[in-house]
Amino acid sequence: MRTRFFNLRIPTEGSDTEAVELVVSDGRFEEILPAGSATAAGDEQWTDLEGALVLPGVIDGHVHFDDPGFTQREDFASGTSAAAAGGVTCVGDMPCTSLPPIVTTEALENKLKIIGPKAHVDYMLWGGVSGNAITDQQWRKHLADLVDAGVAAIKIYMLSGMDTFRDLTTSEIREVLTPTHQLGIPVGIHAEDRALVDELTERARGRGDDSPAAYAAARPAAAEASAVMAAVEAVRDTGARAHIVHLASGEALDVVSAARFEDLPISAETCPQYLQFTTGDFVKMGSLLKTAPVVKDESDRQRLWQGLASGEVSFVATDHAAARWPEEKKTGSIWTDYGGVPGVELLLPYLWSEGVVAGRITLQRLTELVCSEPARFFGVDHRKGWLRPGCDADFVVFDEGVHWKVKADALHNLNRYTPLEDFELTGRVRATYVRGQCAFERRPEGTEFFAPAGTGEWVRRGVS
Repeated sequence: MRTRFFNLRIPTEGSDTEAVELVVSDGRFEEILPAGSATAAGDEQWTDLEGALVLPGVIDGHVHFDDPGFTQREDFASGTSAAAAGGVTCVGDMPCTSLPPIVTTEALENKLKIIGPKAHVDYMLWGGVSGNAITDQQWRKHLADLVDAGVAAIKIYMLSGMDTFRDLTTSEIREVLTPTHQLGIPVGIHAEDRALVDELTERARGRGDDSPAAYAAARPAAAEASAVMAAVEAVRDTGARAHIVHLASGEALDVVSAARFEDLPISAETCPQYLQFTTGDFVKMGSLLKTAPVVKDESDRQRLWQGLASGEVSFVATDHAAARWPEEKKTGSIWTDYGGVPGVELLLPYLWSEGVVAGRITLQRLTELVCSEPARFFGVDHRKGWLRPGCDADFVVFDEGVHWKVKADALHNLNRYTPLEDFELTGRVRATYVRGQCAFERRPEGTEFFAPAGTGEWVRRGVS
């Protein structure tokens, strides 16, 4: 069945839009035609989108949906439901918050069997090399096997708080980057200087300081910048493609930008929490806003927005990582409270409201940041990230003028809390389509529709 979506607008240059019709067949865009230019085929179904803005399906390339292993925090059913409700048609799930972690193809196959029947949207999976895994003499073979299987990228940590996925030393990072360069796959790096953070943490805890301000001071911008410098040197030595995940510091962004000016293959992402909040907010909110890295100062926040507009930041992801609420966020100590916030459902409306509507970025730049650029990074841009013939018919019907207030209990992930509680946004997802089929719809009478669990598919790097 061919479906023609009509009475809609799509982004063009800057913040301009163009009226078109989208013709979808077998889950892919067949044609993108000027409005009113074609007649219906006999078996063609027509769908009127009532003048709505239509965006490419959003890719959130950094989520922790915790399945299998930590499903008291999130699972693939709830996480992908939230994604669909936020216009996210494809997620990139991290390897470290699964049990077992995705450091072998056996673990990958186990995960795929469990999450496949639950997914409401498409998904990519990161592989990883941890401090635990690198002690196995076969770790290089495991890495190559994961790449052959189709993982989207490889994750490593310079500073990890997880016993099941420990960080790597500087020499171990170089050991990992050498084969990833040969295998042609990028490496995502959690970049914080362990030695500096450990020293500052010990000092604060030693004097009994249990405040959010102490936690923030123990993970300063200097720790990010130092770690990014070390990553840049490793890239310079190995030629490997590296990507700094969840960048929070303007100083660290300057290091990335200088390296890119040298044409080194390094990039960075940031997250909405770093674009919106500062240390002052963290002091007020406490563990509700605890993340690693921690939010920084107003100057960092402004520098990151500047980096989005200029292209210095390649894309935006959420680092969606929910705690069991409220128990894991209220343990009695800032040091033991869980670090992480959910965010996948709010990525698009936040960036539209605070980016496009606020005049910080254009509509065109928004689609680059959450659609085409992550698609390129993960090697799926032949399928995802674009409104163009031959690509998967992933798109978002977006009501750009709707004003609404964020309420955690109206979100769709498992543990419903957010530092954006009561935040007023402009722009909301009306419907989300994955490969031409409706995955989510917010209906006029106030009800919501979700496609059945299991309709999402695994998207492998470089595979059609």
